[in-house]
Amino acid sequence: MPSHNIDMLHGPTLGKLLVFALPLIASGVLQQSFNSADVAVAGRWAGSEALAAVGSNGPVISLIVNLFVGISVGANVVIARLLGQDDKARVRRAVSTTAAVAVAGGLLLLVIGLAVSRPILEWLDTPPEVLDLATLYLRIYSLGFPFMMIYNFGSAILRSFGDTRRPFYCLVAGGIINVALNLLLVIVFGMGVSGVAIATVVSNMVSASMIVMILLREQGPARLDMQAMRTDRRILARILQIGVPAGIQGVVFSISNVFILGAINSLGAKVLAGSAAALNYEYYCYFIISAFAQSAMAFISQNYGAGQYSRCRRIFAQCMMLSLAGSAVFNIGFCLDTPFFAGIFTTDPDVLVYAGERMRYVLFFQFIASSYEIAGAAMRGLGYSMTPTVLTIVGTCILRIAWLHTACAGATSFSTIMIIYPISWAVTGIAVLTAYFIVARRAYAGGDPFTTPHPAAHRATP
Repeated sequence: MPSHNIDMLHGPTLGKLLVFALPLIASGVLQQSFNSADVAVAGRWAGSEALAAVGSNGPVISLIVNLFVGISVGANVVIARLLGQDDKARVRRAVSTTAAVAVAGGLLLLVIGLAVSRPILEWLDTPPEVLDLATLYLRIYSLGFPFMMIYNFGSAILRSFGDTRRPFYCLVAGGIINVALNLLLVIVFGMGVSGVAIATVVSNMVSASMIVMILLREQGPARLDMQAMRTDRRILARILQIGVPAGIQGVVFSISNVFILGAINSLGAKVLAGSAAALNYEYYCYFIISAFAQSAMAFISQNYGAGQYSRCRRIFAQCMMLSLAGSAVFNIGFCLDTPFFAGIFTTDPDVLVYAGERMRYVLFFQFIASSYEIAGAAMRGLGYSMTPTVLTIVGTCILRIAWLHTACAGATSFSTIMIIYPISWAVTGIAVLTAYFIVARRAYAGGDPFTTPHPAAHRATP
């Protein structure tokens, strides 16, 4: 096995989970740092309106891309499952299918992004003083969607083999270019919001190009053969069966955040800017949860395919423990000095007040989200994707929208909007955890219907 891959099927799991997850956490933190650099450069050198224009696009971009990001989850699960079965021929076909989906999805997102930029921002009641800047940013940003999809799907392929380090290196290279171009285009050439967006597009191009080069040069079933690229219908169907529900969850989740963004927009540009500044720290901490969720999904997928069910149970427990502890430390740590951390993104005293308010009401309690994220990822690793999707949509998305139309109806305060986040996390966590224990019992009793039974099926491992 190549040194950059992790053997998920043998030996102790705790250390391997950490080795797998740490590059994912670093990738997320690094990526968000580069995104935060966009926000910080816009806020400090182009003004509060530019800060609001860049920050307000986060939920919109998530809304546009989340379906295909979810489909990459399906690719990760399917390839990992086939690796657990040691089915190299179908692994190769799955890699080829994943690459085709990445290209097609990226081109589709490019068209959508260019077409809906201004209408969706107008629908969200983006403050008039930032609407033109926000539209410009989103249209330029959309040019990078194809490269973003290629990087995400390429990373999913490598993660299936236990390789999280090389996608991280690709991200580092792209991110360094992003920061350098931010400083050059915004500070030196005064390009403002357009300079921030151009820097992001170029960085996505670099990261995608590097991930493609890795896959073209890879040895074994992970190698991408451009001349032999074809789509396997059965594998595509299985990728979509697992990935589309995950993507729909992400889309609907983003829709609920878009509704919340609309409510924040109605409170004015200062509130919007403060919320955008605080949101950066939620992203930072969420990457800890996401990393262990991806770890749970990849490790459980391979071990479930190999019939090693006791390892699956152990992996779930360890990922839950690591996610809760890791995210709680950083959630609370950032909230100990909100003026300092929010002040990195803005010097406006009014904006600082709203940033601190969001950090106290939302960021402080974010570790609760581990409950449904880890449980949902474990269910997807077992091949059950629709169950966590439905429960998460009801527990977070529908509940949040209902809150906006009841508790937040009419004149409302920023804190009233924010308090729904920890409430929805707790409700969803209880529901998804309950479902996980029911689904896991069924899955371990019935085996994996997608793959050929493995000789080790139903074998208990230490």
